[in-house]
Amino acid sequence: MKRYVPFRIGNISFLMNYRSIAYVIGLVLLTIILIILSLGIGQLKVSPLEVVRAVFDSSSDMNNLVVQSFRMPRVLMALFAGAGLAVSGAILQGMIRNPLASPDIIGITGGAAFATVGFLAFFSDRSNTLTVSIQWLPLASFIGAIVTGFLVYFLAWKKGGIKPIRLVLIGIGVSAAVQAFTTMIMILGPIFTASRANIWITGSVNGANWSEVWTIIPWFFLLMAILFVYVRRLNVQELGEDLAANAGSLIQRDRFMLITLSTSLAGIAVAFAGGIGFVGLMAPHMARRLVGSSFGSLIPVSALVGGCIVIAADLIARTAFAPLEVPVGVLTSAIGAPYFIYLLYKSRNQ
Repeated sequence: MKRYVPFRIGNISFLMNYRSIAYVIGLVLLTIILIILSLGIGQLKVSPLEVVRAVFDSSSDMNNLVVQSFRMPRVLMALFAGAGLAVSGAILQGMIRNPLASPDIIGITGGAAFATVGFLAFFSDRSNTLTVSIQWLPLASFIGAIVTGFLVYFLAWKKGGIKPIRLVLIGIGVSAAVQAFTTMIMILGPIFTASRANIWITGSVNGANWSEVWTIIPWFFLLMAILFVYVRRLNVQELGEDLAANAGSLIQRDRFMLITLSTSLAGIAVAFAGGIGFVGLMAPHMARRLVGSSFGSLIPVSALVGGCIVIAADLIARTAFAPLEVPVGVLTSAIGAPYFIYLLYKSRNQ
C-alpha cells in the first residue's frame, strides 16, 4: 500500500507518495550537479569549489566573469526551457491520452519557427540588416506558438467539443503546413535570414543573457502555479470522456485551459531557446517510468527530467566537438528520433 503525503500551495493541495518525493529530491541533486559541471567545463576550466564560490561571489576576477556572465545564463535558460517543453508534453500526453503527443509533433514549435523566420524576413532591409530590435524576436515566436496552438484547437473543434485523436491529426497537418511555409520563406528570403533562422529552428541556448533569464523565470513559475490548480482535472482527463463526465468534470472547458497552459509553456521555452526537439516527448515518458501517471508527481518530475536533458545535451554539444559548437537541438533530436521510432514500434498493436 502506497503512503501519500499532502502538499499545499496556498489553497491548492495535491498528493505525492514517498517514492515520488525521493525521486524529486534525487533529481534536484542531479540538476545541481549538472549545473555545477556545466558552469565549470569549457575552454576555461573551473573546479567545482571555484564554481560554487563564483556563484555567490561578486568580485570581478576571470572565474566570476566567465561563470556569472557567460555560462550561468546559458545553463539556467537550458534548465527552464527544458522544463517548459517537458511539462508541455506531459500535459498533452495526459489530455490526449496518446504517448506520441508533444509540442513539436502537433505543430506548436513549428508555429513559433514560422513566426521567427517571418520576423527575420519581413523586418530585414535590402542591406540584410534588421529594421527593428532583435529583442522583439522572442515575442514574435511566442505569439506564433500561441496562435498555432489555438488554430489547432479550433480546427479540431466539432459540435460537442474536441476529440483527442482529431486534435492530434489536425496538429500533424498544421505542423506540416507551417514547416512548408517556413521553408518557403527561408528559400525566398535573404540568405542571412536562412542561416540565422536555421540555428534558431534547430534549438540553441548559445547567447542567452540575464535579461532573457529574468523574463522566462516568472512566466514559468506563474504557469506552473496555474497548472497545479488543474492537476486533479488532468488526472480525470486520462480516464476518458465518459468517466470524466460522470466524475463531474467540465471536459471541454478543462481541455481548453490545459491546451492554453501547454501552448504557453512551450511558447516561452521556444521563444528563448528555439525549437529544441523531442524533449517534450522523451521527458514525460522517463518521468512516467519513475513515478507513474499521477500528475501530482509526474509534473514536477517531468520538469526536472526535461531540464536535466537539455543541460546535459548542451554541455556535450559545446564541449565534445570543440572548437566547434553544435546547437543543443541537434543532440536532442539525434537521441529523440530513435526514441520516437521505438515508441511507434512499441504501440503498433494498440
